[in-house]
Amino acid sequence: MPAPTAAAPSFKVLPEPPGLPRPLAEPAAADLRLETVLGALSDPLRLTIVRKLLLESEDFDHTCSWFGFDRPKSSLTHHFKALREAGVTRQRQYGLERRSHVRVEDLNARFPGLLDLVAAWTQQA
Repeated sequence: MPAPTAAAPSFKVLPEPPGLPRPLAEPAAADLRLETVLGALSDPLRLTIVRKLLLESEDFDHTCSWFGFDRPKSSLTHHFKALREAGVTRQRQYGLERRSHVRVEDLNARFPGLLDLVAAWTQQA
């Protein structure tokens, strides 16, 4: 008999507030490629970023400092850019800061169940 599986943590999708800045360059939803998305999610820090956005978002989008990572800014910039260019997150420029959120609707439409797996992921020690 198969072992019972735990339900994936549910995540909420916050509505887009009015008057947002334009998103930075990103692939169109129809151009999202599974191998590119999985490549971006293959890094544990990037997977943690997406999972935290899915499960702990307090606002529509968040700055790098919200995550509380003890990493150099250049390293975080690289990881956020990789997620955006793969189509996993959307970033917008607010003055001097960039804020990110997960492209839930686009990813669910292209790859059903993928974000449920990300939400259920736990990092092994």
